[in-house]
This record gives sequence, C-alpha cells and structure tokens, in this order.
Amino acid sequence: MPVYRLSEAAALLGVSDDTLRRWADQGRVTPTTTPAGAAGIDGRELAALAADRAHLEGAATSPTTTSARNRLRGIVTDVTRDTVMAQVELCCGPYRVVSLMSREAADALGLQPGVVADAVVKATTVVVETP
Repeated sequence: MPVYRLSEAAALLGVSDDTLRRWADQGRVTPTTTPAGAAGIDGRELAALAADRAHLEGAATSPTTTSARNRLRGIVTDVTRDTVMAQVELCCGPYRVVSLMSREAADALGLQPGVVADAVVKATTVVVETP
C-alpha cells in the first residue's frame, strides 16, 4: 500500500499541510513514515478520510478560481468489481466522483483504495457557476 507525504495527502484532501498536521496532532489521522523517511499517511487511511470528508456539508466551498479543464486528481476510495464491470469511487478534494468501466480496465490500472488517479470528465453540457 502506498504511503503519501503529508503535503501530497493534504493536496488530495483539499486542505493545507498545516490542517493535516493538526488533524494528526488531534488523533484524527495516524501519521506514518514514507520510505524516504518523511512524515506521511497510509493510502488506505487517506482514502477513508477522503470518503468521510466527501460527505461533509459545505465541504465543496473552495477559494480556487481556476478551471480544472475537466481533470480532477483524487484518491480511489472504493472499487466494486463483478465479472465484467467495475465501479470506481474517487474523492477529488471534497468531491466524490464515480466511474463505471470494464473490470479489465480497472485491473490494468491497478485501481484499489488508496491509489492516486485522475478523473477525466467528457460531457456534452457543463454548468459553470460563480458565487
């Protein structure tokens, strides 16, 4: 299972490094060490935290003023496979994204909870709102 540096984990969760360090101090997450010796967080624990945050009211509020160009980096929180298809859930910051794909594709990508992946969205209609 991958271990992510605290700064990588914070970016995936959509919070600051300092916030993630405070959560570690409060016992909300259990820090570990990366293979390089830096402070980190286990991929499965990060996936669970991301899934919890995706269900918080108001978590979608962000000061970002940039267009993501339909690419959302996140962490896989769940993969449900059957014989033909797979349902893959990602938490991209405070957002939950679900993708349906062939099981073969999910297996080839090595998708499992704790893996970093990009959700690339192609849509015929995109609604853009500003506050």
